[in-house]
Amino acid sequence: MAESAGAERALTKNQTLVLNALEAADGPLSAYGILDLLREHGFRAPLQVYRALERLTEIGLVHRLESLNAFVACCHKGCSSHAEAIVFTICEDCGSVAEISDSSLAEQLAHVAGRDGFRLKKSTVELRGLCAACQQPAA
Repeated sequence: MAESAGAERALTKNQTLVLNALEAADGPLSAYGILDLLREHGFRAPLQVYRALERLTEIGLVHRLESLNAFVACCHKGCSSHAEAIVFTICEDCGSVAEISDSSLAEQLAHVAGRDGFRLKKSTVELRGLCAACQQPAA
């Protein structure tokens, strides 16, 4: 945790603004969605957002959801410093995203990869379906 705390202190103004936008969002945001939110703070070009996102992802404060081409703030500060598998559940109805960290899944994935001589460094799994709220029958 100390590493991520130090990383947060070292954030640039743009990185801080991007992280704050993601933390305040109700769901995943695309880079262009972030750009639209931050125009009043001086953001003019997508490259400004992409640079900030690259660094935030690198230090484990933000995750990219490949299937949505969008980004979310990490709810487990310091993801880059642990070896757990990160799993995202993505609701296909309401669009909500939840982050789950699971060390036993990380071990299983490492074992499966290791059978072919592959050394797993990081794993991110995206699961699509319906969240608990969307499974409830309409009243």
